[in-house]
Amino acid sequence: MQQVPLTTVASYGKSAGSARVRVHDWVDYLCLEATHFGYLNSPRLGFATLLRNPGATLRAECNIRLQARRHHAGSLLLSRRASPFSSGAIESNLLRKATHGVYDFDDALAIATRGPFPKAEIWKRAVEAANLVICGNSILERQAREYTDRVLQIPSCVHPDQYQKKNNYSTTAPLAVWIGSPGTEHYLKTIEDPLLQAHSTIGLRLRVISAGSASLGLLDKMIERVDWTVNSFARDLQSADVGIMPLTDDPWSQGKCAYKLLQYGATGLPMIGSPVGVNQDVLLGAAGWTPRSNEEWLTSITECINESPTERRKRGATGHELIKSQYSYSAWAQVWLDAVLPPHLHT
Repeated sequence: MQQVPLTTVASYGKSAGSARVRVHDWVDYLCLEATHFGYLNSPRLGFATLLRNPGATLRAECNIRLQARRHHAGSLLLSRRASPFSSGAIESNLLRKATHGVYDFDDALAIATRGPFPKAEIWKRAVEAANLVICGNSILERQAREYTDRVLQIPSCVHPDQYQKKNNYSTTAPLAVWIGSPGTEHYLKTIEDPLLQAHSTIGLRLRVISAGSASLGLLDKMIERVDWTVNSFARDLQSADVGIMPLTDDPWSQGKCAYKLLQYGATGLPMIGSPVGVNQDVLLGAAGWTPRSNEEWLTSITECINESPTERRKRGATGHELIKSQYSYSAWAQVWLDAVLPPHLHT
C-alpha cells in the first residue's frame, strides 16, 4: 500500500518545542516521508528576528503564500500558524486546498488576541477550515468545539528511549532541574521565595536547561545554566534529583500540555509542579507533589530531597510507567497515523 502524500507546515523550525513535538518528532518516529514548508526554520519569529533577516523573510513569505494557492494532494498537517504576517487567510487556504487538511495546536491560542496579527484570529479560521483539528488537551478541545465538531484530542508525547533513565537516587548536593524555552523562564520567578529558602536551608541548586541567558534576579546565585542541545539534554536531566514545573493559574497556563513533566517522567525523575490544567493529571498519576502556595512549594521540595533513595526511585518508576502508557509516541501512534493519514485516502 502506497503512503498518502504528506505535507507539513510550521512557522517555527525543528528546534522550536511545539513544531518539534507536535510535527517533526511524529514524522521521524513513524519513519514517514513528508514535504516540509517552514518559515525561517528558527525557534523565534519575533519582529527583531525578521528584521535581521529581511531577504530570507521576504522569500519565506512569498513561498508560503504560493503554497497557499496550490492544491496539495493527500494530507497537509499545519501546526499553529504558517506565517507571522497572516490574519488567517494563508492557513485557511492551505487547509482547504489539501485533500485532507489537519490543523494541530497545543496552546490556548483562542485567547491570544494581541498584536497586529492576532493568533486567535488565525486559530479560529484554521479550526473552521480543517477537515480535522488535533489538540493537546481537553481545555483546548472545548475551545475548538465552539467552531467545529471535527476535533480529536492527542496529548503531547515523548519518546522514552530518547531519554536516559535515572538509576542513582542518592542525594549529596540537592539539584532541581527545569527545562524549557527562554520565553517561559519567567515562571521560575513565581516561586523565587521557596527556591531561595531551599537553597539557604538544604543547599538546593537549580539547573536551567534552556537557550536563554537573561538574569533571573536573586535566583541567579543558585542557578546553573545549561544550553539545550539534542545531544546533551537527556544527560543533563538524568543527573538532577527532582524536576520542577511552576505555573500561574490563568487561562493561558491552563491550556498548556505539561511537556516538562513528561520529560521528567521519561527520565524517571520525581516531579513537583503547579496543579494547573494537564499538570494536575500528570502529577497525580506520577505520584508527584502538587503545591499551590509558596509554603507548599518549600514543603514539597524539602520532602522530596529528604525522602529515602528508595522512595524517590518508586516515584520515578511510577512517573516513567505513566509516560510510557499514556504520553508516549508508541501509545498514540495508530491514533495519530489514522488521523493525519486516514485509511480512506490510501491507494
